[in-house]
Amino acid sequence: MVLSDGRTRSRVALVLAVVALLSPLATGVAAAQSIQSPSGSVVVAEGETVDSVETAAATIIVRGTVEGDVSGAAGSIRIAETGRVGGNLRAAAGTVAIDGTVGGDAEVGAGSFELTETGRVDGALDVGAGSVTVDGGVGGDVRAAGDSVVLGPNAAVDGEFRYDAETFTRSPDAAVAGDVVEDPSLGGTVGIGRGGGDLLPPWAGAAYGVAANLALGAVLLFAFPRFSRRVGDRVGADPLVSGGVGLLGLVVAPVALLLLAITIVGLPLALVGFAAYGVAIWVGSVYGQYALGAVVLDRLDSPNRWLALLLGVVAVALIGLLPWVGGVAELLVLLLGLGALALGLSDAYRDRGTAADPEPVAAD
Repeated sequence: MVLSDGRTRSRVALVLAVVALLSPLATGVAAAQSIQSPSGSVVVAEGETVDSVETAAATIIVRGTVEGDVSGAAGSIRIAETGRVGGNLRAAAGTVAIDGTVGGDAEVGAGSFELTETGRVDGALDVGAGSVTVDGGVGGDVRAAGDSVVLGPNAAVDGEFRYDAETFTRSPDAAVAGDVVEDPSLGGTVGIGRGGGDLLPPWAGAAYGVAANLALGAVLLFAFPRFSRRVGDRVGADPLVSGGVGLLGLVVAPVALLLLAITIVGLPLALVGFAAYGVAIWVGSVYGQYALGAVVLDRLDSPNRWLALLLGVVAVALIGLLPWVGGVAELLVLLLGLGALALGLSDAYRDRGTAADPEPVAAD
């Protein structure tokens, strides 16, 4: 994988183009800043400010400030207690929780929705979900439809509260300035979709990430078959070295780029470096998933690079759904893939005088 001829350069350009096109699916994009994660998550960290978030991802978490709107489809969406959305929230997800503040309106379709006691929507709240809990502040009207709707003891609604539910529970401590009205017509008109009936299922966000990872992996295997095979073999032969190098790169690279960004001369280089770092994180994660599948198939004496890619991506996505264990597994896979990628590039640089990869080989 050396840049010694036009053919290899065109392959690199193809991979970069695919990364640019697919990264919103796999990682999500915040308008003021690209936020990338191998797990397909979008996180606005505490103390961080972005213009807006418009994405599809496995999870969306806002702990910092989004000055504009948040519009997303995901497995789960959470506005943390420290999070603030200056504009509107438009969300379709398996679960949506608002512990922080939404400055505009909130329009939500979900499997479950919760506005907690620390949460507030300054505008109107329009939600359709399997279960709806309103236990925080709402500056406007509330329209809620679901199998169950709960108006909690800390609820403070400045407008009216309309609901349609099989089960409705209202705490005597809930404060509603307007009327509380049962409205059967809400069932098909609130939230994103029809009261939760046509909403994206909880696994929809993860499916976006799986599709994008498979697409990028297919391009990598086709464009750099020999290099990809070496990356997979390296993980299987010496996982400790690959993981150690991956950990070193994951920690050291952003620190070095931040130090570079301190200088006026280094700032443009640091910005390019952060972009390259984000691409490397994703490519390394995909290579790690591919390597995992390759190791399993090699143990079964059934090597096949395409099947290895499919097996690895799907397996990591399923494991990633598990609490705690999933996050640890995704991190380990990333470290293995990132380390093997770095070592492979280092070998290619040392061997840059040798011939480039041959033409893409036929499927195993």
